[in-house]
Amino acid sequence: MEALGAASRFVGRTFALWVIVGAAAGYAAPAGFAPVAPHIFWLLGLVMFGMGLTLAPGDFLAVARRPGAIALGVAAQFTLMPGLAFALTQMVPMPADVAAGVILVGCCPGGTASNVVTYLAKGDVALSVTMTAGSTLLAPLATPALVWLLARQYLPVDAASMFLSIAQIVLLPLALGVTAKTLFPKLTERLVAALPLVSVGGIVLIVAAVVAVNRPALAQSGLLIAAVVATHNVLGLLLGCWAGRAFHMEPPQIRAVTIEVGMQNSGLGSALALAHFSPLAAVPSAVFSVWHNISGTLLASYFRRQDS
Repeated sequence: MEALGAASRFVGRTFALWVIVGAAAGYAAPAGFAPVAPHIFWLLGLVMFGMGLTLAPGDFLAVARRPGAIALGVAAQFTLMPGLAFALTQMVPMPADVAAGVILVGCCPGGTASNVVTYLAKGDVALSVTMTAGSTLLAPLATPALVWLLARQYLPVDAASMFLSIAQIVLLPLALGVTAKTLFPKLTERLVAALPLVSVGGIVLIVAAVVAVNRPALAQSGLLIAAVVATHNVLGLLLGCWAGRAFHMEPPQIRAVTIEVGMQNSGLGSALALAHFSPLAAVPSAVFSVWHNISGTLLASYFRRQDS
């Protein structure tokens, strides 16, 4: 069990590297990873179940103790990132499917990777986890509504169907994970040691599958998509930092808000794009998965140097 825990911690610390490896593998051997694409819903559900195993009902009561900080982070998540995504699609010419995909990933909640990066950055991890949980719980309503509002000019958006998808692949597995931890605390405590392996493995497979099914499109317009996604992420991080400073937060809280705003649940974006739009619309989410782990790791290193 100690060896498994050590392996999980190593994989968690090197998350960005494995995502890059997954993207490269999907591009180099598309035939091997394209068959994974129909199973992305199940993979993401497994990742969300793992997130639920790390939470307890009491964690959600933290909202009552820190409503201001959590509300700021969640509000910034669902205003700044969708707004930036929409602005980029208006300024940069791109195919309709790609534009819808950029907006979709901008409308997603925070991802679990933000909690890891916040820890590496010596930020407020408890605040980060609670903001992620808060935005995830709001996602079934906020994400479809925002996508319908901002992306319907590019592709038809069925907000009700998207709500059901998010409930099935986010809320249900999350609730099952929290319930399992409550009913079987000793068993789940042992399982948590392996969670980084499961979570990282699931996200890496999702990225590899999306890259595999979109290899021709990436070869043609991958640089454009990468530039748009990187700009979206960097501006999100900067505005998240500005929001924390504007509300006079302490440095650990500013770091948590910065990272939470800039890092999306891109796995959810990929799954929703494949289910409701097209494989091409999933590419921005896949690229985001690669890029935000790189930028987040670099930002965490910068924050850590500030403390030394």
